[in-house]
Amino acid sequence: MKSIRFPLAAACACLVLPAMAAAEYPDRPIRLVVPYAVGGTTDIIARVVGNKLGERLGQSVVVENRPGAGGSIGSAYAAKQPADGYTLVMAVESSHAVNPNVYARSAYDPVKDFAPISNLADVPNVLVVNPALPAPDLAAFLRLLKAEPDKYAFGSSGNGGLSHMNGELFLKTTGTRMLHVPYKGLGPALNDLVAGQVQVVFDNIPSSNPLIQAQRIRPLAVAAKQRLKVLPDVPTYAEAGLPAMNHPSWFGLAAPAGTPAAVLDKLNAAVREALADPATADAIEKQGAMPSPMSRDEFGALIAQSYGHWKTVVEDIKFEKMQ
Repeated sequence: MKSIRFPLAAACACLVLPAMAAAEYPDRPIRLVVPYAVGGTTDIIARVVGNKLGERLGQSVVVENRPGAGGSIGSAYAAKQPADGYTLVMAVESSHAVNPNVYARSAYDPVKDFAPISNLADVPNVLVVNPALPAPDLAAFLRLLKAEPDKYAFGSSGNGGLSHMNGELFLKTTGTRMLHVPYKGLGPALNDLVAGQVQVVFDNIPSSNPLIQAQRIRPLAVAAKQRLKVLPDVPTYAEAGLPAMNHPSWFGLAAPAGTPAAVLDKLNAAVREALADPATADAIEKQGAMPSPMSRDEFGALIAQSYGHWKTVVEDIKFEKMQ
């Protein structure tokens, strides 16, 4: 009988220990890896949600910025950390859907190497132009592009970045042509947009909105489910006749693959509670973003779907992958 009882006891222990670990989790501070620089949209959302997450979990959530290579450095680092729930990572559209498709070799698999926890926020993208451009709306802008192909230039955060890919998707969707000018970040691109060195930037609301409100750049369309409170007079891409562009960027939370399901469930519940807090929602909305919590399965499906979408775009535009 002993030979039978021992395996049964061991099996029971295997079931009990993860539950006990989840019940005790977390018993020390949690690191939240942000694969982008301090002050950007990803960093801002991480700090807003991380603070509230820490309050609900009873432990500090410490943001650790590891920028570089369009999110590759920090994401690859996070993927290799212990799968114990004490290292989390901001999984965003740029790092987990675009980036792995524009490099010839990726240091991580955005689906297999991470355990999705939840989306945190949807961040609308916006098409902004220099105010001197004789295009008060998107229709007029398209007429300019079609009348004089390659006359105008759009700036981006860098070759292969999300702002570059959104620009390429726009050109393919509309059948127009513009020159692409890559910068080292959207800040320099926006500076040159204001100065008139480039005429267009495909940006996101948090970084563009201060310049929009100051009337130093002009918004023509936003990628959002509905018009934004901060830009009520600006139509969505869908309203303007370009539904293919009408997809806001997503900014979520993940852990290394293999993290116990019970821990992931606890984190998902804490995220939902944090985003339901009016102060947290208000802080996110002030950035021009929209809280968007999901189940773990829903967020995993979003990552996979978005990865497939950008894989197709990269193939369609015949983008030369970077080394």
